[in-house]
Amino acid sequence: MRVLLLWWVYIVSVGVFSASLSKSETISIGAIIVRKSVNGKVSEIALNAAVNDVNSDPTILGGRKLSLSIHDSNYNGFLSIVGALQYMETDTVAIIGPQGSTMAHIISHLANELHVPLLSFTASDPTLTPLQYPYFIQTAPNDMFEMAAIAEVIGYFGWREVTAVFSDDEQSRNDIAALADKLAERRSKVSYKAILPPDTIGTREEIEEALAKVKLVESRVIVLSTYATTGRLVFEVAESLGMMTSGYVWITTYWLSTLLDSVQISPEFAKSIDGVITFRPHVPDSDTKTAFSSRWNQLSNGTIGLNPFALYAYDTVWIIANALKAFFDHGGTISFSNNSNLSPIVGQSLNLGALSTFDGGEKLLKNILETKMTGLTGPIQFDSNRLPLRAAYDIINVARGGFRNIGFWSNYSGLSIVSPEVLYRKPANRSTSNQHLHRVTWPGETTQPPRGWIFANNGSPLRIGVPKRVSFKNFVQQVEGSNEIEGYSIDVFKAAVKLLSYQVPYEFVLFGDGIENPSYNELVRMVAADILDAAVGDIAIVTNRTKIVDFTQPYIESGLVVVAPVRKQNSSAWSFLTPFTPCMWGVTAAFFLLVGAVIWILEHRNNDEFRGPPKKQIITIFWFSFSTMFFSHRENTVSTLGRMVLLIWLFVVLILTSSYTASLTSILTLQQLSSPIEGIDSLLNTNQMIGYQIGSFAENYLLEELNIPRNRLVALGSPEAYAEALSNGTVAAIVDERPYVDAFLADRCQFSIRGREFTKSGWGFVFPRDSPLATDLSTAILKLSENGDLQRINNQRITKSSCAKNALTQVDQLQIKSFWGLFLICGVACSLALCIYFFRVLRQFLKHYADDPDPSTRSRSKSARIQTFLSFVDDKKDVSVSKLKRKRAEMSQVGNREDPSPSEEHMQV
Repeated sequence: MRVLLLWWVYIVSVGVFSASLSKSETISIGAIIVRKSVNGKVSEIALNAAVNDVNSDPTILGGRKLSLSIHDSNYNGFLSIVGALQYMETDTVAIIGPQGSTMAHIISHLANELHVPLLSFTASDPTLTPLQYPYFIQTAPNDMFEMAAIAEVIGYFGWREVTAVFSDDEQSRNDIAALADKLAERRSKVSYKAILPPDTIGTREEIEEALAKVKLVESRVIVLSTYATTGRLVFEVAESLGMMTSGYVWITTYWLSTLLDSVQISPEFAKSIDGVITFRPHVPDSDTKTAFSSRWNQLSNGTIGLNPFALYAYDTVWIIANALKAFFDHGGTISFSNNSNLSPIVGQSLNLGALSTFDGGEKLLKNILETKMTGLTGPIQFDSNRLPLRAAYDIINVARGGFRNIGFWSNYSGLSIVSPEVLYRKPANRSTSNQHLHRVTWPGETTQPPRGWIFANNGSPLRIGVPKRVSFKNFVQQVEGSNEIEGYSIDVFKAAVKLLSYQVPYEFVLFGDGIENPSYNELVRMVAADILDAAVGDIAIVTNRTKIVDFTQPYIESGLVVVAPVRKQNSSAWSFLTPFTPCMWGVTAAFFLLVGAVIWILEHRNNDEFRGPPKKQIITIFWFSFSTMFFSHRENTVSTLGRMVLLIWLFVVLILTSSYTASLTSILTLQQLSSPIEGIDSLLNTNQMIGYQIGSFAENYLLEELNIPRNRLVALGSPEAYAEALSNGTVAAIVDERPYVDAFLADRCQFSIRGREFTKSGWGFVFPRDSPLATDLSTAILKLSENGDLQRINNQRITKSSCAKNALTQVDQLQIKSFWGLFLICGVACSLALCIYFFRVLRQFLKHYADDPDPSTRSRSKSARIQTFLSFVDDKKDVSVSKLKRKRAEMSQVGNREDPSPSEEHMQV
């Protein structure tokens, strides 16, 4: 019995001791950093401080202790991999790092295989996605958000093209790819990419070579994505090349703000970055952040300043600690087992047998992703893509040896001068009017936002192609005896250039042999091929050209029209019938008779002027009807209904006579021109020849769009050739653009435009794709149009036709569809008046019928009753009453002769 008791005490003691050991066990976590880097230095200090704070609070891990091992990769990818393998061999439950995204891609494969969560606050490559790397977690904002912020700043200032300068590594390349996507959403683009050697190995000569090429491109908005070592050298070289002067825009990723926050920069470097915009991960102010900032000098011994990545490093340790707390609270134990995938190669030269899988890795990962806490960097929570729920940046402007905050960006509300914490309490508003930044000091110490681009070839004059026309020279021509170019198109271009806020050096280059008009399609292709920098002239904006170049806003409307010979059409003896169509004449005559008949009906019982023999009454109807045309009717209307109908009809007559008079005047006074060709449709229905101008897009349009056989087309080169071909019948008509046709018809009244324009387009100036000058000149052309200068140039350069008014299109006949509303109103008024009239007459007749003392009246047949009614209607109102009285008197006399009874006598009285 005593032996059993001793054995039980031994077992309990061993159990208590084992439990005590398990409670005081050490939990290993690792970190991979670059100790020489700025972020490596602050991270090491913050990581150690966080581990000490976690271990000093026994409520977090229940007496267990975190053990942090820090591995220095020393900018070496191989050493990063070695460090990760060492941690996997020593039962590490989580790894913080690596510092660079390139190694994060590689080490994440180890983490996936061995189920060890990998947390990094500096490897923020947008392509480190949870689908490919489920055990990798970014505890700081992903660079995709920073690229979105940069793109919104670029859009805020209206820049369309960007030059990207970046290091040749995984993170920088993917950052620029993300930037290009964000810019494309705002109709901007990365127009040039300059690749630098990877950080720490690039030489000054290599950077000089890359920036020298950047200096030659048009875009002056430069986005620099690199690291501190290379970044310093880039700005030193840029200043020596004169690339930190007025007109340039430099935007860097957060490496520069990190450098400014952490180290004391030299005056020389401060001067080289004057006017730069950079970004800093936004950390909201809080008591815990203030307290940690106060501790920082003690923790760092004043060797380095505090930057946001120190705060992210500190919070990363606490994310792991809280996840471990939840892990242990739910009964989790730390254990490792052999990886079955490594079994076939264990025992070979590689010591892979030491690598083991963390059995609780999946559960710990789940706890990390479910983190909801408030750290030094503010509220910490991950969204469905395993990214921090809210991402925000401070926008920093470096100027005059210091730097200042010019605004904020957040994925919630975009650009703002109000901190994101304030905006989170309001509904999201990303409208353009709600996007604001403070004033920026740009390179060259200017506060005026730079244009963002210059002309190619380092400011050399633009080579602008101008068609060397041999006809219609009022649009473009070379002044005889000089190299000067003039004309309507040239005047518009020069006036637009004067409205630009910057100088545009250019020189005109004539295109064509001077024998015949050049091919405008070829001129446009030369601009697309960069043989010419632009093209100015009477160049139509058509679809096939807009596919390869950009056009400015049209400065004159244009469109294809048909020109044909016409002859004067003399007025005939029956011209007075022309204003109305036959249908219109018929309806009008019918309504004259209808209204006359209605008025006769309404007035017949009351008005002596509408009574008499049938012949007279018919004449009265006709006379009254047509006399209203001239408002000369003699008959007076006495009934209310008749006056109402007549009033409405006279209004209709007024409109009809006014329209008829105006149309007849136009027909008799304007010269009427006739031609068998009435427009493009009638021309297509013939087999006659069609002329077009050499070099015009009309040829392709007729062939490709209208499918006219080529053997029907005749190329003509001048207005004189037009006139001759039309006069001698070589062509039946000419198809050309409206401005040319107007100039051709200026003094040739024997020809005329037939039909309407059957295409709509305009003339514009040609520039290469995405040229910012095309946009600026379009704005200038709109200003010319608004202030009237465009019309003034048009009046000076384009001769107006002296016979244009005579050659206007023929006057159209007036049709019933233009007046059916009036006729409808009149018809409804007549119908309503007749209904009211017959209702009243019927009521009077029934009363008369009931009062008739003659018993034979009630015994008549139906036809006799109708005849009686018609007779009643035909009688004048007072006549029918007198007839009734007379009949009563006659019946009274008959009754007296028959000795009527006293009651009957009383009734008669």
